[in-house]
Amino acid sequence: MKNLSSLLLLCPLAGSVGQAATAVPPPDTDTPQRPNVILIYADDLGYGDLECYGAKNVQTPHINRLAGQGLRFTNAHACSATSTPSRYALLTGEYAWRKPGTDVAAGNAGMIIRPEQFTMADLFKSAGYATAAFGKWHLGLGDKTGGQDWNAPLPAGLADLGFDYHYIMAATADRVPCVFIENGQVANYDPSAPIEVSYVRNFDGEPTAREHPELLYNQRSSHGHDMAIVNGIGRIGFMKGGGKALWKDENIADSITAHAIGFMERHKDEPFFLYFATNDVHVPRFPHDRFRGKNPMGVRGDAIVQFDWTVGQIMQTLDRLGIADNTLVLLSSDNGPVVDDGYDDQAEERLNGHRPSGPWRGNKYSAFEGGTAIPAIIRWPNGIKTRGESDVLMSQIDWMASFAALLQARMPKGSAPDSRNRLGNLLGTDTTDRPWIVEHAANGTLSVRTKEWKYIEPNDGPKMIPWGPKIETGNHPTPQLYDMRLGDEQENLAARYPDRLFELQTLLRKVRRGDEEPHLNEE
Repeated sequence: MKNLSSLLLLCPLAGSVGQAATAVPPPDTDTPQRPNVILIYADDLGYGDLECYGAKNVQTPHINRLAGQGLRFTNAHACSATSTPSRYALLTGEYAWRKPGTDVAAGNAGMIIRPEQFTMADLFKSAGYATAAFGKWHLGLGDKTGGQDWNAPLPAGLADLGFDYHYIMAATADRVPCVFIENGQVANYDPSAPIEVSYVRNFDGEPTAREHPELLYNQRSSHGHDMAIVNGIGRIGFMKGGGKALWKDENIADSITAHAIGFMERHKDEPFFLYFATNDVHVPRFPHDRFRGKNPMGVRGDAIVQFDWTVGQIMQTLDRLGIADNTLVLLSSDNGPVVDDGYDDQAEERLNGHRPSGPWRGNKYSAFEGGTAIPAIIRWPNGIKTRGESDVLMSQIDWMASFAALLQARMPKGSAPDSRNRLGNLLGTDTTDRPWIVEHAANGTLSVRTKEWKYIEPNDGPKMIPWGPKIETGNHPTPQLYDMRLGDEQENLAARYPDRLFELQTLLRKVRRGDEEPHLNEE
């Protein structure tokens, strides 16, 4: 484990956190400087999936309440259009495309964030916070891919990344192993059913979803997801054993929420940081029976309702413990939405006019805005006096440096290299846009977005996702330039504005090679 005392010291803020793009005003002397921080990170939740963002076919009263008591951002972006790289960037402050091996991870991936890296959890821990992670992880466990012994404590895990406690899914719900990991070992381990996992070959005698679709009594696959069968649902990867440790998909939300509430109760008298990463909207969508049939969109809509319930449970616990006013809650998503992502759950057929990406073109995986444009809502009654809506251009890459500014903490040299202090944007005290953000598609294509313009670099790949989802990739063999003031990405203006195109190409080239602070010309 890391010796954090040798890594950093608490100090006055000055200009030491990242390279601050804007100065943070001195804190109000009446404002507490050590709020609890809860980061609620949804999975595949689109910009248009919440009622407070204009959704018509689903009710999300608890998230509506959160937005009504805080700030709702309308121009916020995840760092990538898929899960693993977004989570890597969020928790390290480094763009995932800078580091090989950060693509969507297999369930038996080794640790993608290495123990020697300084993480968001390390930051809070160094400031005296109790830290915990719950729910979806999908950033690898153990020291070596495919080398984990799931029947014993893992030699490397979240304790090495700054988390005091964790109760997580090793990867995500559609990938094996389908067990929870609690403090480095399988929760509720069943010694009568030792666990074996492979992403190469099946185990003798184990049925697969491809060969035995009749065993898929809970949900059938539409494409892929035809390997191991757990809880009557096909998965990616092969698995044997697990016994009593295997999760029931319908209980995942209840389980991670109960463990998170328990952590909050134990640490109500000291500052805590809680990374709460839900699975609900990600496939396979299999919400609890009490949420079934509540929504015209079927199980995807029901899953959104279940996610809203989860948020409500967290908020109600804060109220019950008397710590709501000095708790900063930040809710967002890891990437844009996807409808049919491998299971025949009628999500495509039952949209009924619902637009998961809201006004944006594209979805998860895509270089278009729908890939990374996400909901983001913040509430902190003691610290955020501004309520309502903000259209400030924002990227999740900056949240680590912004939290460091909030804590008045210094990060070790070289850590969070891409994160910039935009605390004023988060708290509503600064409406100056970030000059530019970088977006990252599933195939590695990078884009640069300013408040007014977007440049997508050329890519010779297919126009549509080739493996199943009906999603535009954003690929084009020539450069793309869009005027985002028009509200979409329909007319490529690269030929009409060559100077603007060249400027954004140059900016992206500088960002890619790691120039400290590349600038744009004034509009």
